[in-house]
Amino acid sequence: MTTFAVALAARWPAPARPIVVEADPSGGDIAMRFSLQSSPGLVSLAAAARREADSGLLWRHAQALPGGLPVVAAPPDADRARGALLALAPSSHSHTGVLRNAANAPDTVVVADCGRIDHATAAMGIVRESDVLVLLTRAHADDLAHVARRLPVVGRWTPRPVLLLVGEGYSPTEVGRELGVLPLGRVPHDEHGAAVLRGGRARLRWTRSGPSHSALGKCAHRIATFLAPTSPSLPPRIPVLPPQMPPPVAMRPVDEHAVRGGRTS
Repeated sequence: MTTFAVALAARWPAPARPIVVEADPSGGDIAMRFSLQSSPGLVSLAAAARREADSGLLWRHAQALPGGLPVVAAPPDADRARGALLALAPSSHSHTGVLRNAANAPDTVVVADCGRIDHATAAMGIVRESDVLVLLTRAHADDLAHVARRLPVVGRWTPRPVLLLVGEGYSPTEVGRELGVLPLGRVPHDEHGAAVLRGGRARLRWTRSGPSHSALGKCAHRIATFLAPTSPSLPPRIPVLPPQMPPPVAMRPVDEHAVRGGRTS
């Protein structure tokens, strides 16, 4: 959910410097929603990464949203977005990807919106390098049936998944009892808050009723505070957000110690 990725980064607790990267192989929405320029963005970042991969590269290819949040926007065209992501894959030019390099810098948090992920996604390199994988699903019977079938997969992607429910449906307790995985919480259905984060009259709406005032923004702040590191030795800095997919999650309940554990290899 691109909207929740923006909310999470916008409400990340200080003193961290958050940046959003649209890493959805199906194409991006942020540039169109906020009337951003076509460049800099994901495509220019991929081109520059062929020559360099320092920790400041990501920031040089970002644009600012009305509230000042930096974003690296993907092109709306799926072929161009996928090509850029393949060029940014860690195995393409270096052992460590551009996003990982940026996230390793002090006080930096990279929030990557990776779309609907599976084993063949062009964003898998980002997923595998992430410290925390945040998965969102609706909590209705058909959605949860898909979740159950995908449970064994995610352990091969990341050791630190977090499951969030979206909108109405079964309670986190009921989902946890059924799947054996306890969701971290529920993202509320908040049309007004989502509208602010989707642009429109972006600057005016962000100023008057920005993320800090909405139910969605308050929820994002609670989750960001939970995910934020408590010490320099425990730095989960790349939360990856695939939107509303049947999430494959670990076979054990998600708890605070699991989320705050060390960096992935």
